[in-house]
Amino acid sequence: MNDQNKPRLKEDAPKSNGMGGTAVRPSAWRKLLSKKWTAPAAFMAAAAIIVTLMWIYGGAAETSKTTGNTSLEVSQGTDESTDAAINEETLEVASSNETLQWPVLNHAELIVTAPFYDASASSEQRQAAMIQTGNTYTPHMGIDLSSKNDKSFDVMAALSGKVTVAEQHPLIGSIIEMKHADGIVTVYQSVSDVQVKVGDEVKQGTLIAKAGRSELEKELGTHLHFEVRENGKAVNPNILLEQ
Repeated sequence: MNDQNKPRLKEDAPKSNGMGGTAVRPSAWRKLLSKKWTAPAAFMAAAAIIVTLMWIYGGAAETSKTTGNTSLEVSQGTDESTDAAINEETLEVASSNETLQWPVLNHAELIVTAPFYDASASSEQRQAAMIQTGNTYTPHMGIDLSSKNDKSFDVMAALSGKVTVAEQHPLIGSIIEMKHADGIVTVYQSVSDVQVKVGDEVKQGTLIAKAGRSELEKELGTHLHFEVRENGKAVNPNILLEQ
């Protein structure tokens, strides 16, 4: 047999692994994993992903917490403002349904030492309602109440309202002013031992002071000067007290 008839071996035939089997080429993944730096790199990548996820969820939680706290603060502020508005409205409604009462407990035991000046009254009544200061005469815009024995007596709130003035005056002594519903203001002058301060909300009949003295009406001794104003204009308290 000549050489031409002998089978030719393919040059690209796979090499034997020495075990009688066919050699298998390693895959790309196996080659990659066989590298020494593969494991550390994978660990670093996984750690980076975990840190990123924690940052994202942590930021979202913090935002939610901050938003919740802000909403709570706004809600609390709104509730406080609403409560204040309700209290103010309740006070005004209460006083608007009230009838003006005497600013003393037993007015029958007291005497009117200076009446209210009424321009439509008789000449004698108008003269009795003038207050003399030196050579000057001014209309008396309230009523003065005194005890028969010149003793002090309790002064009460004639209506429910809010104290807007509580101070000492050199001529009229201590003075208290209270604001009520419907544009009504009550004034208490020549008082002492004041029991209220500006901003206090006072119920009708509450003790607010004691009758005292003033330089302007010192000849009247211990007394209370009481005024009622409606929309800034003095009105005769007796008209309201008689209603």
